[in-house]
Amino acid sequence: MTSLAPDLVGTDSTDLTVEPVGDSPRERRRPALSPSRANDFMQCPLLFRFRVVDRLPEPPSAAAARGTLVHSVLERLYDAPVGERTLAAAQAMVPGEWDRLQEAEPRYAELFAGAGGAGSAPEGAVEEWLEGAGNLLGTYFTLEDPNRLEPAEREMFVETQLEDGPLLRGIVDRLDVAPNGAMRVVDYKTGKTPRPQYQGSALFQMRFYGLVLWRERGEIPKMLQLVYLGDGQVLRAEPQEADLVAVEEQVRTLWSSITQAARSGQWAPRKTPLCGWCAHQALCPQFGGTPPEVPEGAIELALGIAPEAAAS
Repeated sequence: MTSLAPDLVGTDSTDLTVEPVGDSPRERRRPALSPSRANDFMQCPLLFRFRVVDRLPEPPSAAAARGTLVHSVLERLYDAPVGERTLAAAQAMVPGEWDRLQEAEPRYAELFAGAGGAGSAPEGAVEEWLEGAGNLLGTYFTLEDPNRLEPAEREMFVETQLEDGPLLRGIVDRLDVAPNGAMRVVDYKTGKTPRPQYQGSALFQMRFYGLVLWRERGEIPKMLQLVYLGDGQVLRAEPQEADLVAVEEQVRTLWSSITQAARSGQWAPRKTPLCGWCAHQALCPQFGGTPPEVPEGAIELALGIAPEAAAS
């Protein structure tokens, strides 16, 4: 097992979000920050704008869809009684959960649309992909025995209002609570352990959740745990009060930068090695593109901030 490095934020693409990315109808709820889009802004303010303000659609990702599928199976696995939480039971859930997820998000069907038209796929492609999800579940069972665990919460929505600051929001994969009340925050990752220079962003996400729980429950989690199913590693950190205070200050500073960008309309693109995975290169000035005009009212809807032109 490996311990997380003590740094805070790297350039990995973890998550300040206000609304989920996609083209579904916008929910009229209070704008808030979650760890999902925080790294977007730190990586590239223009990417943050495209995802949070413009809400530009992005093609579905096979890796992201498989991550959602594995998360869904691990959540539902704990509905089974102790003794029945087996690898065979988890893997048997995969096809049904995949069908359910496609019903909830029809765009997932695009993942396996082949040259023959929508809905077609290379022979055996879906089965191979589902087998990959089953293999990730197999790795999970080498790291934890779900029959020895009884999570207090799964897919737990967390939210807290910082005094004189932004609303924080997120979803914790799993919360374990020991008999003495000690909390362990667990997050599943279906990729591989990030290289040391990128581990900071993962730790930021977990400390973000630790901060929210501390502010809401008055107790600092004992353990923050990242379970990487891509290579069978578990990264752990025991947060101290100073760590969470530092994250709170970082979030405040980041929100100040987002506020400044929203008011001025200056969403500066930033070229990084992660640009190769960006779905919006055609609209990015770094690649010869031109960003679209910001939809009227979109900034206030997404961020609760009035642009300077609108405010004057």
